Amino acid sequence: MHAIAKFIYFKLMGWTLVGDFPDVKKCVMIVVSHTSYSDFFLGLLVRKIWQEEINFIGKKSLFIGPIGWYLKKVGGAPIIRNKNSDTVSAIVDIFNSKEKFRLSLSPEGTRDKVTEWKTGFYFIAKAAKVPVVMVAFDYGKKQIKISKAYFTTDDQEADFKLYKSFFKGVLGRIPKKSYIEA
Repeated sequence: MHAIAKFIYFKLMGWTLVGDFPDVKKCVMIVVSHTSYSDFFLGLLVRKIWQEEINFIGKKSLFIGPIGWYLKKVGGAPIIRNKNSDTVSAIVDIFNSKEKFRLSLSPEGTRDKVTEWKTGFYFIAKAAKVPVVMVAFDYGKKQIKISKAYFTTDDQEADFKLYKSFFKGVLGRIPKKSYIEA
């Protein structure tokens, strides 16, 4: 599968990879720009190239039957998401229960156009004591760029400035929905 993934990504699609996958067993990976459901499949493809286990979360109701089996097989972890649950603590519990868990999520929180990120990823990384790794899905340049691992500090504003600067100019599959800081 590794060779097939490389052939599809590099030869057929004509994309490049920028940066090396950091040597961490646990992290929160923030992926920007998330504008299309196809980003999920691009992520699965690149994961095969990197030959790394990368996880994601989804609402528990998705993890039923054949679809649920598939989602678990490709690294999914079910969580209960509602206004009465503490999602950050539930995800920190997942981190604490596993030897290796690299949580990939979109700080945009949706595939629609946003002007501000959700902050949950930051509080998850801080509470789980794991670094944040930034991954840019840049359809404009046909590249995926990955950062080194950064631990959160006591200065959330400075941390977000660093994170957002990594994604400057990144275009999603649907450019008009791309996150571009105002």
